[in-house]
Amino acid sequence: MDWDWVTEHLWGAWLALAMLLGVLELFSLDLVLLMVAAGALAGMAVDFAGLGFPIQLLAASATSLAMLTFVRPTFIKRLHSGPDLKQGFDALLGEEGFTVAEITVHGGQVKVGGEIWTARPYDDTAVIPVGAKVRVYEIRGATAYVDEVPQLGA
Repeated sequence: MDWDWVTEHLWGAWLALAMLLGVLELFSLDLVLLMVAAGALAGMAVDFAGLGFPIQLLAASATSLAMLTFVRPTFIKRLHSGPDLKQGFDALLGEEGFTVAEITVHGGQVKVGGEIWTARPYDDTAVIPVGAKVRVYEIRGATAYVDEVPQLGA
């Protein structure tokens, strides 16, 4: 085997290693192999700079370690976090609807989120007329506690 040819084309080995690691990452989805692939690309870049194999290996190792230490945790955190998911009646808090039956301390109904809810005024002294726009402030059991939303120009 002609070692001169191999040492002159070591960049190809680094590139092949990076591509192999990139493909293997598709099966693991842990982002570890992707970070090591970035290290292999750094080794390739150092080979293009004309530096020897020990420096290439050092650059590849240092880049892989840095990527695993600093970049991967950030990516993992972003992948595993998402918007807060509100389910059930928590999703109705702050939503607006309208009254379908007058709301007093004794009863009433409101339509919020396409559903009819038993409702009471958030302020026990309030009386909210039919058709008024309301906002849900609290849910207790199956009862929505609402307050009238002031209309502009009213």
